[in-house]
Amino acid sequence: MSEETPIPAQAIEVAPQRAGIVALIGRANVGKSSLLNAILEEKVSIVSPIAQTTRNVIRGILTEPRGQLVFHDTPGVHKASGDLGRVMNRMARSAAEGADVALLVLDTSQPPRDEDLGWMKRLQREAVPLVIALNKADLGGRHTADHRAAWDAAVTEQRAHPEASATPRPEPVWVDVSAATGQGREDLVAILFAQMPEGPLLFPADVLTDFPRKLAMADVIREKLFADLRDELPHAVAVWVESLDDQSTPWQVQAYVFVQKHSQKGIVIGEKGRLLRKVRRAAEIEFQTIYEQPVNIELWVKVQPKWDRNFWLLKKFGYIAS
Repeated sequence: MSEETPIPAQAIEVAPQRAGIVALIGRANVGKSSLLNAILEEKVSIVSPIAQTTRNVIRGILTEPRGQLVFHDTPGVHKASGDLGRVMNRMARSAAEGADVALLVLDTSQPPRDEDLGWMKRLQREAVPLVIALNKADLGGRHTADHRAAWDAAVTEQRAHPEASATPRPEPVWVDVSAATGQGREDLVAILFAQMPEGPLLFPADVLTDFPRKLAMADVIREKLFADLRDELPHAVAVWVESLDDQSTPWQVQAYVFVQKHSQKGIVIGEKGRLLRKVRRAAEIEFQTIYEQPVNIELWVKVQPKWDRNFWLLKKFGYIAS
């Protein structure tokens, strides 16, 4: 019997490792946070049917043999009122700067809106490679053609502009996805890796997010509040985790819910404190799942008029970078 001839090490082709930053952009409530969670197959960004839920730039990190994708999940662009709204829009619009790939998320269950068109026009002026995720494909993608037509119109308008570059930006890569079902996830991840430069990992391989734990906990509590408050007063609410003792068992968390009016305080607390207790319990259950530790939360409601116009509070809540 002849022995197998070993393959020389130098003859084995190893795919180069790729790593880079993906700016996850788009208008409010198109499913950016849901799509990020689906890509990572873990929850790193809170999700709500209420627009403008995400208020921070949250980094989610996918590491695998191909390399590493570092996602910046940004607030959705919307019609702003007050300092908070303007800060969120400024963070969102600057997201593509410095990224290796821009990932524009569109909602194909609805026709394009002004904010979608605004992103399309802005991206004509960006040199960053672009991937367009046509989200909610599971709902039939009724308005996919409308979004593609809107992009073509933006391209035509830009090329007719006197300051247009002689070298038009490369065509975007389009991909149908569903954050709800995971449809198109593998195709999207493969496309993003193909666009990335070769290089070492940007974060340790076991890091899923570098979002500070206290801010992440505050976001989860806020998500639980939104689940019950719906459209009643979500954008008047902020959450701040005052302290976290992760050396005790169970962990001890002290947090404040900020509202702007005394009438809102009663709504958040609920009749005989029922709503606040429900929120506290739901957050404790989720924290135990995330951190694999029992967690006790003490939750208070504090009235702070016009907190969304207070620079120092917005900075404290993590909505303004230090």
